[in-house]
Amino acid sequence: MDPRSGLASRRRFVQGLGIAGLGLLAGCGRSQTPAPAASPARIGVLAGEAATQMRETFRAGMSDLGYVEGQNFILEWRSFTNRFIDLDELAAELVGLGVQVIVASTTPAALAAKRATSSIPIVFLGVSDPVGTGLVASLGHPGGNATGLSDFGAALSGKRLELLRDAVPGVARVGLIWGSRNPASALILRETQAAAPALGVELISLEVRGEDPIDGAFEAAVRERVDALIVVSSPDTADRAAAEATELRLPALLEQPTGVAAGGLMAYGPRRGESNRRAATYVDKILKGAKPADLPVEQPTTFDFVINLKTAQTLGLTIPQHVLLQATEVIQ
Repeated sequence: MDPRSGLASRRRFVQGLGIAGLGLLAGCGRSQTPAPAASPARIGVLAGEAATQMRETFRAGMSDLGYVEGQNFILEWRSFTNRFIDLDELAAELVGLGVQVIVASTTPAALAAKRATSSIPIVFLGVSDPVGTGLVASLGHPGGNATGLSDFGAALSGKRLELLRDAVPGVARVGLIWGSRNPASALILRETQAAAPALGVELISLEVRGEDPIDGAFEAAVRERVDALIVVSSPDTADRAAAEATELRLPALLEQPTGVAAGGLMAYGPRRGESNRRAATYVDKILKGAKPADLPVEQPTTFDFVINLKTAQTLGLTIPQHVLLQATEVIQ
């Protein structure tokens, strides 16, 4: 065989392979369909019906982290209005939907989620004492399927009572309105009772046993002849609590600043909007593979102290200057 003929044949063979390869690649490019996008993360939320701020700030937090609702995440909202008896059912619904994370906005909601699942990660917020209520083993090492943000509620009890005493000179009997259906409220009661003697105040427990978190409590406050009130309420009932306290001409310190805007005298507590936004950070970490057991519980660093001077005038009160100087917001 002529060597030159063999060389030519090999060249034609190699060229043929190259042409065939290009044709194959071109054919693949035309016929291959794009790989389907990953399914959006399904996030369940147990939130108070009136907590619109949570909806806005949590969604904003997800957006800050690059999430687009409807594209790479879907929210399954389940709302409640302090009817704690319904929470187990709502939590079970979220579990049944196959959500990847449950965000719970209160202690009762977080406990309901915990009862509903031991495997789906839970991110809580607005929880006064995650350890005392059994949600986590410790703040630094949660150890289970739940973690999130504490609102430091019970630990702030003494400070709230001190602010109320200083703002209302001569106050001697302070009523604490709290709901026995919420385990966090019992912790707040105990902490406030412990702080009262040193502040020279007699604390009157005004326990609410029904489903309505403030039903009948104000009538009891009148019977007990209290000088002022501390109201342990949710965002859903803060406005109503503020209105009733003002109608009875009782100075009231609330947990929720929304109640002060509605006519309450004062509120002191963590900045809720920041907690809602920070909850998105926990969700993001969990969706990327982190385990709740390894994510320490975060505690608040920013607090709001809001005073409504219009209400003070209505009640005939003059708030001392040293109290006003501590306020982060004064409503004129």
